[in-house]
Amino acid sequence: MVDDERHIVDFVAMGLKGRGIEVRRALDGPSALRELEEFRPDVVVLDLMLPGLSGLEVCRRMRAKSNVPILILSARDEVEDRVGGLNLGADDYLVKPFAFEELAARVIALLRRSGAPSDQTLRYADLELDRASREVRRNRRPIDLTAREFALLRFFLEHPRQVFSKDQLLEAVWGYDYVGDSNVVEAYISYLRRKLNAPDEPDLIQTVRGSGYRLGS
Repeated sequence: MVDDERHIVDFVAMGLKGRGIEVRRALDGPSALRELEEFRPDVVVLDLMLPGLSGLEVCRRMRAKSNVPILILSARDEVEDRVGGLNLGADDYLVKPFAFEELAARVIALLRRSGAPSDQTLRYADLELDRASREVRRNRRPIDLTAREFALLRFFLEHPRQVFSKDQLLEAVWGYDYVGDSNVVEAYISYLRRKLNAPDEPDLIQTVRGSGYRLGS
């Protein structure tokens, strides 16, 4: 992850770590090139506006040395910026501000294309979620979820038994730049419970009074 905005790097690193992806950080262009040699990553997420060397120059030099998949993540959203990055060898381009779930999905897609190993099925008790096919089942019963419900459930499954406040869930699922009402979390918890729980099944998503929510007891 190459970006000079530390809060974005830390936010992305935390989220990807929850998906079992190790993340190395680089805050400038020269550091990114050193990490390419030393760490040999499976995917590079690269900002364009960097100190030391521009992101486009970093992309050009990386592509000259390696076939590693490169996802450009930048606030520059003009067509010529996107075309320039792709012409220099980037595999994908995502504009800031971004939703973390979209970034994670693109990183995982690039990992699949590069052949890097990744376990796509998450399980807890009788609940299963396949990150690749986006299928959810409980006790072998298929469950149809919206994109946001799926993202929220996936986050819980990636962190079973951990308690998360509403603000933490907002940042992880809705994105660091979300400015809406935090009560949206309560609404989506309710939606998930209605869809996940048959009449004779225990509630897997627990409310921890004064703290937040968790998957499991």
